[in-house]
Parts: sequence; C-alpha cells; structure tokens
Amino acid sequence: MARIAVFCGASMGHDPRWRTLAAGVGHTVAEHKHGIVYGGGHVGLMGALADAAMKAGGEVIGVIPRFMEKSELAHQGVTELILVDTMHQRKQRMHELSDAVIALPGGFGTLDELFELLTWRQIGLHKQPIGLLNAYGFYDPLLAQMALMRKEGFLHGPTDVIVAADIAELLALLFGRA
Repeated sequence: MARIAVFCGASMGHDPRWRTLAAGVGHTVAEHKHGIVYGGGHVGLMGALADAAMKAGGEVIGVIPRFMEKSELAHQGVTELILVDTMHQRKQRMHELSDAVIALPGGFGTLDELFELLTWRQIGLHKQPIGLLNAYGFYDPLLAQMALMRKEGFLHGPTDVIVAADIAELLALLFGRA
C-alpha cells in the first residue's frame, strides 16, 4: 500500500466546498487503498480528511508536534498518532512515512510543507512525486508564479509538480495509471 502525505489547512476556510473537498479526498484515497500521512489535527480540513478516510476504512497516520497537540486538537481516532518535538521533525517524519505528496488548499503551513519537500526534491534528497489538487483554481496563482520562476531561471532540477482538479485523476497521475 502506498502512503500519501497530504498537506492541508488546519482551518475550514470560508467556503463549505473546501470541507467537502477534503472529505472527498480522504474517502477517495482510502477507496484506492492508499494510506494517508497528515499533520495529525482533528480540526479544519485536516480533520475532515482524516475522518472521511477512517470512515471509509483507510489507514491514517497523524504526525503532530507536542506543542500543537492541544491547539490543533490532536486526532485520537486515527490509525496511529505520532508525537514529535518540532515542526521540522513533523515534516521529516511525514516524508519518511510517505511515497507521494498531495497539497490541498491551506495557508502558510501548507505552503511551508509543500515548498520544503519541493526544495528537498530539487536538491536530490528524494524522488517522491508531488501533486497539487488544484480544485476550483485554488493554486492557479501559485502555478503562474512557479512558471515565472522557471522562465526567469530560478528553478532548476526536478521541480515539476503534478496538477489535477480531481483527486481520482491526481492519484492516477501520481502513480502512473493515467
């Protein structure tokens, strides 16, 4: 079973479609027999993702720093909850446990996690595929910025990101079944 690190918001956002999206991702990933590795929270999109995957019978591993255990209400209903000391250890452990990465909508934390793994891949520390679920065009501005960075010569090496607006399509692209 492949495991996917899923980065997403600890908030729900203003539009209910983001919660529906996160829950749909959790359900679909479990349905495709992949495990989820995520930030360990029971709130926001993280909670919706984990709850839906667990309800669908999936494996869900949460990784959360001890200092965030209460503020993000660590999810006690997942397959495994791993406590670490720092945010960096969280990202490192999520990476170690996963075979691919998907970013859903989120804020600075989501982008931090995404960019750290993109950077690690660019400098040769891993070869995991990285996907953006670009539902409703959420990541269009980021994709335009990345295209500009490449055009202007600031990106080098393996900086490609797999993009799809639908989770089933993204999974197929990530695992070579498109």
